[in-house]
Amino acid sequence: MSFDTSTGKRQASLESCRDADDVFVDARRHRIYVSCGEGVIDVFGRDGGSYARIARIPTVAGARTSLFVPASDRLYLAVRATLSEPAAIWVFRPSP
Repeated sequence: MSFDTSTGKRQASLESCRDADDVFVDARRHRIYVSCGEGVIDVFGRDGGSYARIARIPTVAGARTSLFVPASDRLYLAVRATLSEPAAIWVFRPSP
């Protein structure tokens, strides 16, 4: 949901992936990144006066903790270790 900071009124509501942990705004691209434990990152882009989902990026179930760093223009996602794979940090570079 987005709110008008001067009035507190709800402006918009978006349906995103389940088990969301982190939400980041990419001001340069007018995008929102939502990392979710269901195993995806939802990407919303500005479409006129509102936002719409422009991508759903598959990740790994349980990988919900992320960090978007505008200075490096990267989204970092923490991926838990499994019986067959070690823990990892996946790095995503947003497209223009």
